Parts: sequence; C-alpha cells; structure tokens
Amino acid sequence: MNVTILTLLFFTLTTQCKYKEQQDRYPVPHHGFADLPIPDDNPMKPEVIALGRKLFFDPILSRDGSISCGSCHFPEKAFTDGRSVSIGVKGRKGTRNAPTLYNVAYHPYFFLEGGNPVLETQMLGPLETPEEMDFNMVELSERLQNHTEYPELFAAAFPDRTVEPYTISRAIAAYERSLLSGNSDFDKFYYFGDSSALSDRQLRGWQIFKTTCTSCHSGFTLSHFKFENIGLYEHYEDYGRMRVTRDTADWGKVKTPTLRNIALTAPYMHDGSMHSLREVIEHYNKGGKDHPNKSPLIQPLNLNEEDKEALEAFMHALTDITIN
Repeated sequence: MNVTILTLLFFTLTTQCKYKEQQDRYPVPHHGFADLPIPDDNPMKPEVIALGRKLFFDPILSRDGSISCGSCHFPEKAFTDGRSVSIGVKGRKGTRNAPTLYNVAYHPYFFLEGGNPVLETQMLGPLETPEEMDFNMVELSERLQNHTEYPELFAAAFPDRTVEPYTISRAIAAYERSLLSGNSDFDKFYYFGDSSALSDRQLRGWQIFKTTCTSCHSGFTLSHFKFENIGLYEHYEDYGRMRVTRDTADWGKVKTPTLRNIALTAPYMHDGSMHSLREVIEHYNKGGKDHPNKSPLIQPLNLNEEDKEALEAFMHALTDITIN
C-alpha cells in the first residue's frame, strides 16, 4: 500500500464526523441554498479561512515551489484554469480537466470517480500526485514549520495545535468551503421571482433545459452528483468510477458536474475535450456515442438551431454576476 493511500485512510478515519447544526452559520448565497454543512472539527473561523486562502495560493505546497492550488483554479474562471488538462510541476500534464471549486462544500464526495469522502482529505490528491504537486504531507509540514511566517499564522488559527497535517488540511478545506456562488441572473429569476432577469431567448432555453437536462442537473447546485457515462467515447482511457469500484459496469462513469458558472469554465468534459458550450450541446443533441455503459438518460434531443441557441443563452444566465 503506497504512502498516498495510507495517508488518505488516516485522514478519512480522523475526519468521519457528524455534521452539526451550528447556531452561527457561515452565510449562504440565498434562501434557495441548503444550510452549509460544517464539520464539528473544522468550524468556519476567520483565522482558519484566511490561513487556508494563503496556503491555497502559495506555491510552497509543491515540491519545487513552482505551482500552487491557485495555479489550476483561477478565481476569475470560477476556480478552473482554462486548460483541457492541468499542468503540474516541471510542466507535467495531468489527465483531467480542473473542476470549479465554487459550492464544493455541498459535494458528497470528491474527484470525478468519487474516491475521496470528505473535503478535509481532498487536498491530498493534488498534493501527492506526481503530475500535480508531487509532494507529501510529512515534508510539507516540515517546510511550513521552518517558515518565517507560517508558524505564527497556524498558532493564531489553531491555538491548541501545531503546524501539522491535521491543521494544514483543515485550513485549506475551510477556505474551499467558503467559496460560495449563487448570484446569477437565473437565481434572480428562479429564487427571487424577477421575471425580467432572463431574456426571451433565455426563457425559452430554460423551458428546454427543464425538459432535457434536469434529470442530472437539478437542485440549487445544478447537479445530482451521481456517476454517469454520457457516451463521450466508444472507448474510455479514463476508467472513471471503475477506479474505485473495480466494476467494469462503471467504466467511463464520472460525477455529474455543476452547471453553475458553466460559461466561465471552458473547456468541458472530464478531459477538456470540448471547447465550447455549442460543442457540448451538439454532443447531447446527437445522443452521444455508443458505449455499453452509456446512461439511458442520454438520448437524441432533436433540437433545432433556434432551440440550441436558446439553450446556450440560458447557460450564460447561470454565471454569477459578482465573479470578477
């Protein structure tokens, strides 16, 4: 069993805790959002969130000090990076498209195959993957302990602990949990009853969306977070959910992404193989490619050009208007 798996198992065991009803909740975007699930052992303290933000954008987390979490998650791109697949240390190419981190607090599991159960352990994946940061928690803890600034920041955020894997992971998770997005024109229309928030074309797109997309993209997150094979390929190089289950029936199935801020997060699909929303719409309109695991939900939509234009226009209404 390798170091990554051992570390993940340790962190999973130490973070399997019940979520509690906190009297002073971290504010959610609006009444349509569920209350934010906050672990008992990682309350949303300003000092912890600030420390997590500093760590998130600091290349000190990578082995050679060349990339940070923020190198693959740009705020102006809804915390994606605009690349088909992300680039790690020494220019190493990954195999997957960087997902948005907005509203990640509501995800029931992490990574496209759902192989990580809690946000506090999510950062171990990119930290220890050779194609990403190529580092590990032991060496990172030592590096931060010997830093001129971090020991004091950790002492302020975690008065009863030290610079250690436990506090590092919780600081970054707290910052990621604070990344909330729900201020789009669609939110104004759907949750606040502003009928003028969407154009006529977008309203038509909304009607199409309701009948063709909401089986998978539903609720305030616009995702049901289940695993689906959408017929992207006839043969998948990425095993997807099968990496976890070892069941060939899960080959090519990946976690359904949110559609919030979708206009900002091109390119699309798990491998960034589609570069425009129109490409994505055309894929679904044709019903995808043949694959034995393709979801029965993926069927030809038979949309005409005007329908496709309206659906694309609606997708732009899902952009948070407060994102810079």
